[in-house]
Amino acid sequence: MSLFISYKVVDESPTIISGVFCIIGPHSLVIGRFLYVTMIGMQPVVNNIKGCGKMLAPIKGFERDKTPYLIAAYVTDKSLPYVTADDAARLTHINVAFGLVKDDAIVTDHLKNLYMLDKIRSDNPSVKIVLSLGGWGAGGFSEAASTKEGRETFISTALQTMTKHQFDGLDLDWEYPCYGEASIACSPDDKVNFTTLCQGLREAIDQQGKKDNRHYILSIAAGADQYFVDGTEMDKVEKFLDYVQLMTYDMRGGFQTLTGHHTGLYTGTGDLFRISVDASVRIFEKAGVPKEKIVIGSAFYARKWNDVPDNNHGLYQMTSSFGGYGARYSELAENYINQNGFIRYWDDEAKAPYLFNGREFISYDDPESLKHKSAYIRDQGLLGIMYWEHSGDKKRELLQTLYEELNKK
Repeated sequence: MSLFISYKVVDESPTIISGVFCIIGPHSLVIGRFLYVTMIGMQPVVNNIKGCGKMLAPIKGFERDKTPYLIAAYVTDKSLPYVTADDAARLTHINVAFGLVKDDAIVTDHLKNLYMLDKIRSDNPSVKIVLSLGGWGAGGFSEAASTKEGRETFISTALQTMTKHQFDGLDLDWEYPCYGEASIACSPDDKVNFTTLCQGLREAIDQQGKKDNRHYILSIAAGADQYFVDGTEMDKVEKFLDYVQLMTYDMRGGFQTLTGHHTGLYTGTGDLFRISVDASVRIFEKAGVPKEKIVIGSAFYARKWNDVPDNNHGLYQMTSSFGGYGARYSELAENYINQNGFIRYWDDEAKAPYLFNGREFISYDDPESLKHKSAYIRDQGLLGIMYWEHSGDKKRELLQTLYEELNKK
């Protein structure tokens, strides 16, 4: 079956498009017209179609180009002034980190650089700027989601904040429903309450979208491993979301004394902890999230272990302490990669680089690993990639790699 569309853009967001379509099947042909296309995430949904199923002569047109892959940057308030016009041109989405939950309400008075959003929009009017809510150690979600009144306050204030600052949507970064490891409140009821909260947000921002004649984004940042799926109802939640951003970084380090790849594409032989980008995608797909809604994560910073045995170049070795945060990628490139006693190694099984100097092991992403992640996105039919955090790539070597690889013809 083939689909041909001829159209013109009415609203340059682009959110409103009018034109004609032609569907050619093995035994039939359907032509008609559509009045508009609403962009849900990066996936077009054609509305108000009128057509017929008669055998008619084909309408001349062209096959619509595939929607560009999503490239999203998490940008902290401190980093907003450093988002350049070139950055905005290479990104499809920016997640501003973070709005917080206080007494069930969304607050942003701690964010001092939101005035920069107008400049970013002027640099690239098509980039989507989303407010991310939460982050590691940011509480208030469990309490707000636990009651009808709390959810109503959460949703109404989120909506007010979104419209006041002209955000293109909201991103929930609750870390994590049903878990209190980040020293936040939690409850077994979070599992159902998270679904209810997402449903309420979807309904509210859709109502606002009708008033504003546009679509607002709703996404989440999800922990990469099975624990997040066990603490949520992803088969239900995904229906309310434009896309799911998998935090496929910090997969080693914070809770493990075994060295390994904290943002590796595949799981290597000999790795006791089996999570990787690919394993995470499989977990969420099995839980009911469509591939075309999945956004994988990349890290613009490193994880580091000290006092590592000098075996196997430090890879998959037990240490006396957890892996802490290491340098940002720019610092790695300037002072660590094949410098000051550190040697860069490549794990072709995991498609990931690492550094070792005989006692310190460092895991990170680089242009080579991002090329493999980009190829994986294309091969698997995923929506795209996001990264934490924008300031880690001062020379934009990593962002440029993602842009080039995901915009190949």
